[in-house]
Amino acid sequence: MNLGSVALSYARRSPLTTLLNVIMLTLGVATIVLLLLLSRQLDESLQREARGIDLVVGAKGSPLQLILAGVYHLDVPPGNIALDEVQKLRTNPLIAQVIPISLGDSYLSFRIVGTEPAFVTHYGAELASGRLWQAPLEAVLGAEVARRSSLVVGGQFAGSHGLSAGGEEHADDPYRVVGILRPTGTVIDRLVVTGTESVWKIHEHHHEHESASAPKAQQGTSATGATDNSGTSHDDDDSDASGRKQVTIALVHYASPLAAASLPRQINNETSLQAASPAYESARLFTIFGFGTDIIRGFALLLIVASCLGIFIALFQAMAARQYDIAVMRTLGAGRRRVFTLMLLESMVLAGTGTVLGLLLGHAMLAAIGAWLPAAAPLAEGARRWFPEELIVILIALGGGILAALVPAWRAYRLDVAATLSKG
Repeated sequence: MNLGSVALSYARRSPLTTLLNVIMLTLGVATIVLLLLLSRQLDESLQREARGIDLVVGAKGSPLQLILAGVYHLDVPPGNIALDEVQKLRTNPLIAQVIPISLGDSYLSFRIVGTEPAFVTHYGAELASGRLWQAPLEAVLGAEVARRSSLVVGGQFAGSHGLSAGGEEHADDPYRVVGILRPTGTVIDRLVVTGTESVWKIHEHHHEHESASAPKAQQGTSATGATDNSGTSHDDDDSDASGRKQVTIALVHYASPLAAASLPRQINNETSLQAASPAYESARLFTIFGFGTDIIRGFALLLIVASCLGIFIALFQAMAARQYDIAVMRTLGAGRRRVFTLMLLESMVLAGTGTVLGLLLGHAMLAAIGAWLPAAAPLAEGARRWFPEELIVILIALGGGILAALVPAWRAYRLDVAATLSKG
């Protein structure tokens, strides 16, 4: 007697009940696996993106906003800072390197970053073709930008005002692609990188056009730096009221670990700038994110428990209908242990099917999220990886299936063969 085929035939006797239990278990496992993959990839991504950046310096405002804008390029920066303030940072003996970046425009929702070649070096990016920029309005594309835009070296594109789609296009000042970077697995893959002078030049022309076309009252309003619906400020990337050149954010690398004790406080208290630590703010962000995932994970565990409870009820009720079959099997030579194993095996077939489908669905969902949301593309890399923590999920699901079958299996083990057969 093949126990596997018998267990499968028993499972097929109640197809709707079997399907419902498998679906519930699949959804529970898939949800936990998806959260596990997202948490693992997010943690790795946060650390990878912030590696080598000890401090982010920008305008006064939210420290988390400053980190999200300057390191992860996921938010609007709080404002701009004077370039000469950044130059002062470079003279500080506690600082080894300062990389200024200027934001304000985008292309196909990918941000255009005005900066220095050190920015490319910082992320360990190498050229796949072409060269770095050497003049204004020359741009280098990250690997993901090049893939999605289909631009090649020598191609041209126009940036859009603002850090999200729908902004006014700078058609009079197109960029020329002079280089394309190899994939790095970091945020630079999703950026268009150019010189700071390019950003200044674009916005000088933009403001000249606004000044020529807007009524005087509107000109006065734009000078206040009010935020428009494109996700940036009107005073963004050229100069302040006194004519000083501005940048958006400065990325700082300490000269020694001792700088962490005094430099942030010094900048925050003694200058008009704000300093934020990527390590601290990223940990705070992950804590906030983790609270939400704990709630969803608890719901997923509830689905697994409900599925195992469903398997238990199905097997327990099925025992009444199978008593005669089991008694006949015992008469034909099947021992108590064999019958006990049969009941466990039936539960394991259901639990194993739901677990396997849940694992596959969890990975597929992460891959779908990465394909649907370009910003989540780095997280989707986890869809092709398997983590040791997934083994715990498998053990929980299969262990639940075994527990669900113990009572029905014990009833089958203790079945009175003679009494059952006499009842017919």
